[in-house]
Amino acid sequence: MTPVPISTDNGHYLSSDPLDLKALKLSGDQDKIDNGAHQVVVNEDYNGNYKFAAIHEAQVSRAMIKRYYTSMYDRAISDIVIIGAGSAGLTCAYELAKNTPPSTKITIIEAGVAPGGGAWLGGQLMSAMIIRKPADGFLTTLGVPFTDEGNYVVVKHAALFTSTLLSKVLSFPNVTLFNATAVEDLIVVPDPLAKGETEHSGQRVAGVVTNFTLVSLNHGTQSCMDPNTITAPVIISATGHDGPMGAFCAKRLASAATGWDKPGSTKEHPDSGRRHEMAALDMNRAEANVVNKTREVYPGLIFAGMEVAEYEGLNRMGPTFGGMIASGMKAAHEARKILESVQVVEGRVVGRKV
Repeated sequence: MTPVPISTDNGHYLSSDPLDLKALKLSGDQDKIDNGAHQVVVNEDYNGNYKFAAIHEAQVSRAMIKRYYTSMYDRAISDIVIIGAGSAGLTCAYELAKNTPPSTKITIIEAGVAPGGGAWLGGQLMSAMIIRKPADGFLTTLGVPFTDEGNYVVVKHAALFTSTLLSKVLSFPNVTLFNATAVEDLIVVPDPLAKGETEHSGQRVAGVVTNFTLVSLNHGTQSCMDPNTITAPVIISATGHDGPMGAFCAKRLASAATGWDKPGSTKEHPDSGRRHEMAALDMNRAEANVVNKTREVYPGLIFAGMEVAEYEGLNRMGPTFGGMIASGMKAAHEARKILESVQVVEGRVVGRKV
């Protein structure tokens, strides 16, 4: 018996497949369709006769599924992955989208349903956002109004900054955000750039391991629920501090040190595998330290924002956000330096550029 070949038309299930709403004779839809479903009849009347265009529930499902899983397929290989869509991560994404070629695939992974991290409010649930100079220049770039108080500026509500930044980031066609998605682990592979096996054990971070956040939070209540992966030559971790997902990569880098053949002290990465908990609050020391220590901490992995403080044992700065903005900008600069210096094939670093 000759085997029947299985169709491999991957695009078919994502192709346009309009439903025949007229044939379905959905209640109230007959008068909205004229000579086929392409005729849209609506009535924007706020005096009791408002009518929407006809729709079938399956159209809504297909519209979401098509776009979401097309994005997942496309971003399985990315150029840059940013973990965490707080103030540092979003600033980094904005700077990268503005200053890299439009073809650069910038993928943001955010564990929460709502991106923005802790930047929706100021301190102790109050609304004003304080930003120390010179980071206020970024507000001018975004067009966010503020009050100048001398050494610092005040945005009347943190949500004004965060919503503006988020809107501008998502407007870039090469930026994709997967929220309600957690990073559960890192991909670590042999590093073709290593000069020897003793240099950071000859390995580099080459991607992230992802799962839906609700799945990640329930591994202890169910049987094994395996993850997905995204490959990229540069990973930027800006997952903040505290909380179940906070400082994830800093924690993972430290806990996995023995699993990565003890990536010990080297000249290029002297602190690989190290993690100190964040120190007590000191605004004057904290913000500049976080910015200045934003860097590639392990080959292929950059830390930004409060994750730097967790990794380095730096002081926290509390409710002032200039350090987060500047750290995100520096992380973008560090990421560009890496991309400009390496050869990448199918998302993997294969050598240095000549």
